Amino acid sequence: MPDHKENGRALLACRLADKAYRLGHTVYLFTASEPQAMALDDLLWTFRQDSFVPHERYPIASEDGSPVLIGTAPPVEVNAQVLINCTEALPAGFEHYERIVELVDSKTEVLAKSRERFRQYRDQGFAPETHKL
Repeated sequence: MPDHKENGRALLACRLADKAYRLGHTVYLFTASEPQAMALDDLLWTFRQDSFVPHERYPIASEDGSPVLIGTAPPVEVNAQVLINCTEALPAGFEHYERIVELVDSKTEVLAKSRERFRQYRDQGFAPETHKL
């Protein structure tokens, strides 16, 4: 993904969470920090005028269970179908998800870490696919 905007990865995470939600999937946006989680929480309300993505922070989520959760807890603790990894590390428990989304842009350091995670997924017997956006 080209990095046209400073928050391009965050916007992409919101768009992908919205799409997965509209397709009936549950989503966990796994973040590296509380500030990143708060920023995604805010952005999900404003990234597009005509969209509504029901979401909550994890582990503060209600018992009703929002279809989109945002948090810093290891993904192994969260029950969702789609994991959107907004960190630069291989998430613990990723194998429990039906689908994993890695956000990659053209920044050298991000790209290098993304390639390493790609190799780690393959080394663990998974066949990652790439999609240029």
